[in-house]
Amino acid sequence: MRRARLNASILSWLRCFEAAARLESFTHAAAELCVTQGAVSQQVRELEDRLGMELFSRTRRQLVLTEAGKQLAEVATQALDDLEGILARLHRQRTEGKLQLSCYSSFALLWLMPRIGCFYRQHPQIDLSVSAEFHAIGKATLLREGIDAAIRYDLGSYPDLESSVVLDEYLLPVASPAFLDSHPELVVPADLDGAMLLHDATAWTNADEGAEWMIWLRATGADVCKIGPGRRFNLFQLALTSALDGQGVAMGRAALVLEHILDGRLKPVFGGIAVPSPAAYRLVHMSKPDQRVGAFGEWLRLQCHEFKTERDKVILNMLC
Repeated sequence: MRRARLNASILSWLRCFEAAARLESFTHAAAELCVTQGAVSQQVRELEDRLGMELFSRTRRQLVLTEAGKQLAEVATQALDDLEGILARLHRQRTEGKLQLSCYSSFALLWLMPRIGCFYRQHPQIDLSVSAEFHAIGKATLLREGIDAAIRYDLGSYPDLESSVVLDEYLLPVASPAFLDSHPELVVPADLDGAMLLHDATAWTNADEGAEWMIWLRATGADVCKIGPGRRFNLFQLALTSALDGQGVAMGRAALVLEHILDGRLKPVFGGIAVPSPAAYRLVHMSKPDQRVGAFGEWLRLQCHEFKTERDKVILNMLC
C-alpha cells in the first residue's frame, strides 16, 4: 500500500512541489530542476488534483503556501535532504580521500591557485579538486553537487550551513602605469570620469550593479553620480584584465590585485585610498565537517593570516 502511494508519478510531483515551495517560485524551481516553468506548474497541479486540495495560493505576483502546503513542504524538504545526505555520504565512502571545493572564480584563479601547491605537499593523502564558480550555494546545492566546502566572497547569509570569514577585503582603485601617465589630471577622487570606470557588475550575490565603486566613492566623498557610465563585466578578472591593458580604472580587491601592485603592473590611483569592503571571503560547508574539510580550513586560515599581514603592511605604507 505504501508503494502505491509513492509511485513514480507522485515522487516526480513531490520533487517539483518541494522545489517550488522552497524557492517560492515555479520559474526558479524550473531552473533548478532543468525543466520548463510550465512543466513544474503542471506537476504541482497533478499533485493537488490527486490530494483534492490546493497547496499554493496563486496570485499574479506571489506564490504562497496554504496550510496544507506548509505541512507537506516541511516533510518533503526534510525527506529529500535526508536522501541527498545519505547519497553524498555513500559517495564519499566510495571516494574516500577526495575533497571537492567550489571556489569563487576570481579568488580561485588570482589568489588560491598560486598557493594551492603548498596544500598538496602538506596533505598528499587528500585528493583536492577545485571548481571555479560564482553561483550562490545552499545546503541543497552542496548535497546535490557533492561539494564538501566552498569559498565565497559575499555578505554571509547561510542559514542552513556553517560559514566563517577567512579573509576580510579592502577596495582600492587601480590602473596601469601607462593609463595613469596618459591621465595626469587624476589627482583626487573628484577628478574621475565615469567613462573610465571598470566594473564587476555583480560583486557578490544580490549586490547592486557597481556596488563596490559606489561604496568607495561614498567613503571618499566623491560624486556617486559618476557611477553611471563605464564598462561592466560579469567577472572581476575581466575588469582586472581590462585595467592591465590600460583601458580604465578598476575597483581592485586587495587580495586579487596586491601581486600586480607589488610587481608594478598596476598602480593604486590617488596614492592608494583603501576602503573596507562589506563583503568578505568565507569558507562554507555542512555542519560537523569531516577531517578533510577541517584540514583544508586550517591550512586556508593560516594562508589568509599570512597574506593579511603582508597586505596590511602594503596598505599602511601607501597611506604614509
